Amino acid sequence: MPKNIRITTGSVVVDAELNDTQTAGAVWDALPIQGNGSTWGEEIYFRIPVDAELENGQEVVDLGDLGYWPPGQAFCLFFGLTPASRGDEIRPASEVTIIGKMTGDIGVLKGVSSGSPVVIQAV
Repeated sequence: MPKNIRITTGSVVVDAELNDTQTAGAVWDALPIQGNGSTWGEEIYFRIPVDAELENGQEVVDLGDLGYWPPGQAFCLFFGLTPASRGDEIRPASEVTIIGKMTGDIGVLKGVSSGSPVVIQAV
């Protein structure tokens, strides 16, 4: 069964699907989740109530990936380059577990300000 989620921040709404990693399962079990997003380049991240170890860690992610960053217990939305990026590579601050993928127009996330409230819910 697909694990479809909706991420809302202000008037911006993005749909996504969680994958079958153990970490994604823990995120699913914790839904709904609310927090205040911080921006780091074209990444939004915020602390969530999930404590998981790195699972198949990746130093480079793809456009639209959702990640879990263990050092900050953070949910991450990657929609472009970060300050750690090299060339066209999208790089988190350090390795993340890929927990899903956003669908639709993720470019709308470029208008989200640091500190904006974010809600993740099952759909």
